[in-house]
Amino acid sequence: MHNEFIYLLKNLNLKATPKRIALLEILNKESIYLSPEEIWHKMKNRFMRVGLPTIYRILEELAAGDVISKITHPNRQLYYYYCRNPHHHHHFVCLSCRNVSDIDLCILEELEKKVSENLEGKILSHTMQVNGLCKGCLARHGKS
Repeated sequence: MHNEFIYLLKNLNLKATPKRIALLEILNKESIYLSPEEIWHKMKNRFMRVGLPTIYRILEELAAGDVISKITHPNRQLYYYYCRNPHHHHHFVCLSCRNVSDIDLCILEELEKKVSENLEGKILSHTMQVNGLCKGCLARHGKS
């Protein structure tokens, strides 16, 4: 994975610094989304001197380059997730266990077509995130 992260960073014209690589390794090990603060605490185990602003900067660089996904929680906090799926897709986010699952369906393609035809405009990007409870959390919490 180390070489893959170096390749990803170089494609974004970013230096493959130890902190950027470590952050990607941390996100890669998790199957859930993490807050910047959670990532910072894990990074402090590896680096004596790493500040929270550095974590935010790296996260924003990687999100801008579509290397990691931003997860917008209903509590208005931003979380981050390393998604290994290189194809266009969206995410189902479990608000209880924080698991993220791919949705390999894009219903927004029809919207893009309508905007192009009716408004003579062009959508450059879009984001869709579906929040809910996964099957396991539904079973634990009851189906309400």
